[in-house]
Amino acid sequence: MLDERTARFLHLKYSEFYRASSLRVERVEQREFGFGDFENAIVKRHIGFRNSRVFNQYLAASAPASVSVSSAFYSLPEARPMEKKGWLGSELVFDLDASDLHLPCQQKHGRSWVCSTCLDSVKRETIKLVEDFLVPDFGISKGSISINFSGNRGYHVHVSDRRFYPLKAGERKQITDYVTGTGLSLKSLFPTLGERETDEESGGKRYKTLRGPKYRDPGWRGKLAAAVISALNSGYEALVKMGVDAPTAKRLIRNKANIIFGITTGNWDQIDIPHKERFWANALGSIAISQTSAIDRNVTSGIEHLIRLPGTLHPGTGLQAKPVQDVESFDPMKAAPFFRDGHVRVKTTKVPEFSMNGLPFGPFDGKTVELPTYAAVYLILKKTAVLA
Repeated sequence: MLDERTARFLHLKYSEFYRASSLRVERVEQREFGFGDFENAIVKRHIGFRNSRVFNQYLAASAPASVSVSSAFYSLPEARPMEKKGWLGSELVFDLDASDLHLPCQQKHGRSWVCSTCLDSVKRETIKLVEDFLVPDFGISKGSISINFSGNRGYHVHVSDRRFYPLKAGERKQITDYVTGTGLSLKSLFPTLGERETDEESGGKRYKTLRGPKYRDPGWRGKLAAAVISALNSGYEALVKMGVDAPTAKRLIRNKANIIFGITTGNWDQIDIPHKERFWANALGSIAISQTSAIDRNVTSGIEHLIRLPGTLHPGTGLQAKPVQDVESFDPMKAAPFFRDGHVRVKTTKVPEFSMNGLPFGPFDGKTVELPTYAAVYLILKKTAVLA
C-alpha cells in the first residue's frame, strides 16, 4: 500500500497527464471501461461513456491510476450482468509480455524488473507475431493491425479486421493455440517419424526415410523448414541454441548444402542427430509465439476481456501505453516517459542500472538521489524507491 504522501504525489502527476491529454477511442459509446488504482488494475468496471468528450472529462476529473477498455463492442456497455450488455463482436487482441520469455537476464534481476534485453526480446516476439503469423497465415492487412507498448513489459497487438469480430471464445482459442504451437505434434509434420519397413536386401527392419516439411509448404510445415534452414545458414551457435551438441553442429554445418537440398524436397534423413526430440522441441519453440501465461492467452480467447487503453498511463511504471508506428525502431524507455519536467528526491533500495529518456541511471543500493520526475515515478511504482 502507498503511504498518503506518495499517493498524493502520484495522483497529482497522473492528474497533470490526463488534464493535458485528449484520448480518442473508436466506437467509444459501445465500449465497456474499467478503472483501477495503483495496487489493482481494475477496481470498478461496467462503465460506459456516450462520447469522447465526456470520457476525457472523466479522466481529467478523476485521474485514475489504471484505465482499461473492452476489446468487445456492446449495445449496452454499462449493463450487468454481462449477458445484458448485448455483445456485438470483439476485436482480436494479443498480449505479449517479456515475463513469458523466460530470459536468462530475468534470473539476475527478477521478473518484475525489465531491462533492455527483455524489451528487445519481446519486441522481436511482437514482430514475429505480425510478420510470421497474422499477415501470411491469417491474411490480415497491416492496416488492420495496431501495436501498442503496454506501458511496462511488452506490447498489445489489436486486430480491427471485421472478419474476426463475430468469433466466439472457442474459435479465438484456436487462433491462440495456432500461434503458440499448442497441440502441434511431430507426427503431423513428419508422417514417417519412427516408422520401420522391411529391408529388401537383408530382410530385416529399417527406419523409413524421414519425410517432412518443405520450405514452401503453408503454415507450420513451411515455418519449421524455414527455421532449420535459417539455423544452418546462421551457423554453429544457432544450431547449439536449438539443442544440437557441438560436434554434431559442426558436422551439420559442413554438410549443410546437402541438408538444405533435402529439406527443399521434403527429405529430412540428412539431419542425423542424437536427442532429436529435444532438437525438434527447440526448433518449434523458436517459431512459436511465447504466451505461457494463462492471463495473456485469455486476452485473445476471451470476448469480454478488458485491456489497457492505448495512450493511458501504466499504474506500475508511470510510462505511457504508447501507440507504436514503427516497432523496429521504437524504444519504449525513450518514447514512453511523460513526466519530463522537474526532479524528485527519492531513497532507493536495490536498483539495477537502467536507462530512460536516453540517460543512464544507477545502479543504486540504498542511496538517496535526485532524479528526473519520470525516473523517480518509475522507481516508486516499481517499489524500488520511496519519496525522500
